[in-house]
Amino acid sequence: MNVIIKPIVTEKMTRMTEKFNRVGFIVEKTANKIEIKKAVEKMYGVKVLRVNTINQPGKRKSRYTKAGLIEGRTSAVKKALVTLAKGDTIDFYSNI
Repeated sequence: MNVIIKPIVTEKMTRMTEKFNRVGFIVEKTANKIEIKKAVEKMYGVKVLRVNTINQPGKRKSRYTKAGLIEGRTSAVKKALVTLAKGDTIDFYSNI
């Protein structure tokens, strides 16, 4: 089972990484903190101190088009904020 889906790479997450040495990931909805910690340590070779999780529910969205009002819903996601040990870093931009 692949626990980590993708990293969160935004301006807000970049500031959090610089200030608190914390990185964010979108993870599988059924994953728990222990599984997330093991997956990050195995995939990136770093020491994880703490894992905080957030269940973000989907939002209702609507927009007006020529065909009329279109209503829908964004998908629900689970996020994990992973605090790394001092001196450890993860570089998401190395493959660019």
